[in-house]
Amino acid sequence: MPALTNVGFELHLEPVEMSVCEIWMVEANVPAGFPSPAADYVEGRLDLSEILVPHPSATFTLRISGHSMSRAGIHDGDLALVDRSLTARHDDVVVAVLDGELTCKRLLLRSGRTYLAPDSDDRAYQAVDVTGRPGFEIWGVIYSTIRFHRR
Repeated sequence: MPALTNVGFELHLEPVEMSVCEIWMVEANVPAGFPSPAADYVEGRLDLSEILVPHPSATFTLRISGHSMSRAGIHDGDLALVDRSLTARHDDVVVAVLDGELTCKRLLLRSGRTYLAPDSDDRAYQAVDVTGRPGFEIWGVIYSTIRFHRR
C-alpha cells in the first residue's frame, strides 16, 4: 500500500501478516442485570481477525479524539477500524484530511455538494462544505469501532 501523504505530515501504512485470534463464541442474548449460565450456550470458536479485518492490506486503525461523533456511537478514546479499499458513499463515516488535519466525520452528498458533518447533539460542531476544496482528501471509511470499558 502506498504511503498516505498530505500537507504537513506523512503516514506510511504497510500490510501486516494476519494471525488467527480465536476466542470462544457464546450464542446467547444476555440481559443486562440478570446472570446467565453462559457455558450452556458455547458454540465453538470464532476468529476475530476474520470479523474485524476483512481487507487486511487496506485496513488501519486510528484512535478517536473528541466528541463530535457521539450520536453515531463513536466516542473519545474509541479505536476506529478504517478500510481504504471501500469507496466512500453518502452517510458513511470517513477519515479525511482537511487542510492538513485528520478528521472523523459523516460524509454527506447533497445537490452536487460534498460536506463533512459531525454527528452530535452539540451545536458547536457544524458541517463543512468541502466541495472542490484543495486540501481535502478521504483516507478511508470507518466500518467499525472498538470501545474499551476497562483500562
